[in-house]
Amino acid sequence: MAWSRSEMLDAIADEVRACTRCRLCEQRTQAVPGVGPHDARIMFVGEAPGEDEDLQGEPFVGRAGQALTVLLSNIGIDRSDVYITNICKCRPPGNRDPHPDEVDACREYLHGQIACIRPALICTLGRWAMQTLLEDATLSVMKLNGQLIERQGLTFVPLIHPAAGLHNEAMREPIKQGFASLGQILHSRQ
Repeated sequence: MAWSRSEMLDAIADEVRACTRCRLCEQRTQAVPGVGPHDARIMFVGEAPGEDEDLQGEPFVGRAGQALTVLLSNIGIDRSDVYITNICKCRPPGNRDPHPDEVDACREYLHGQIACIRPALICTLGRWAMQTLLEDATLSVMKLNGQLIERQGLTFVPLIHPAAGLHNEAMREPIKQGFASLGQILHSRQ
């Protein structure tokens, strides 16, 4: 019997919650697989869970997640209609960048989620997620913010991470511009 996409996503989430592939499992409160519909047109991918996400087991629930919800609402998207996940599924200590072996440990989970959902657009949130998914450490999220990029048969839209606007007021306008571009892209594809 073939599994449905929903069942496959649930199986990946169960694997993530039980994962011990890297040292991040040693300090986590809980793993954070992802959340959203199995048939979402849009997938958002961040770097890794933060403290709030580690405590609640859901991605983007802290201040950056609240900002993301507002940014989505501003372009007519309900958060419940998108799938949200991270490159790494466990919180790195002190919110440091994940190490390459930690990324490699989670890579299969993220690729499985992408294969199950088959989103029309994958929006990377921040430099780190963009460079990891596009496999190019020279890319600048400031230059590519809100632009379409085709790679490996997938369509990406890099966006500045919503947390950047929480820490630096000068980043708020570029963040809004990137999401406005995303709204225009979605409108043109309907």
